[in-house]
Amino acid sequence: MDRSPFPQPVLIERTGDVLSFTLNRPDAGNEVSGLMFEAMTAALRSEAAEPSARVLRIRGSGNVFCTGRERAGRDAVSIRSEVARLIELKRLVRGTSMISIAEVDGDAHGFGFGLAILCDFTLVSSRATLAFPEMRKGLPPAAIMAYVGRYALPKTLFPMVLFGDTLTPAAALQAGLITQVCEPAALRSDADALTDRILALDDAGVRQCKAFFQAAEESPIEQNFRSATDMLTVTSLRLMHGR
Repeated sequence: MDRSPFPQPVLIERTGDVLSFTLNRPDAGNEVSGLMFEAMTAALRSEAAEPSARVLRIRGSGNVFCTGRERAGRDAVSIRSEVARLIELKRLVRGTSMISIAEVDGDAHGFGFGLAILCDFTLVSSRATLAFPEMRKGLPPAAIMAYVGRYALPKTLFPMVLFGDTLTPAAALQAGLITQVCEPAALRSDADALTDRILALDDAGVRQCKAFFQAAEESPIEQNFRSATDMLTVTSLRLMHGR
């Protein structure tokens, strides 16, 4: 048990096959600090090196999910380092072989909304607000625009990014940015039920399914057909021989 007089800014816990990140700075809107980036990145790199957990769950403590990230850089070198750090975390979340679930039980703005979108499943409380507010300060959210176009149509998405208006969960669902809108009291149980469904599936098959799905999004169809032939051959043999 941690007996430090200061709470950990991010709680990283492993329970069975589930790895959980809980952003734990509710008084600061659960903004992600440098230490939080480093802790989550280290945990994801460890899982990538020796995969064992099957589900990643990301949530925030208190009544907010995450309203952004800290910006401490004041020169080109430090700002570039901060951006590289946040992009590395996003790359690891998207690329992990674990199935990732964002449990958005409160506001998700800027980096927080972008992180939630990157997860394989994004469950959002009906009381949450969602937004890309960066342009209200003149800062194009490039780290989000790098991938968010994979989830929503341009004519729907661009005004959201350009103007930074607050979105309801229902609007985000219609746009394709989130998976499900939940009643606040049911969010945790809905995420638990989803976790159980994932864990009931074949572990190796789930990891292969996620990897192929992501690769197919980025590759020409003829390459996807060739890859499908290889994967189905290997997987069929594995299942036939019970491995």
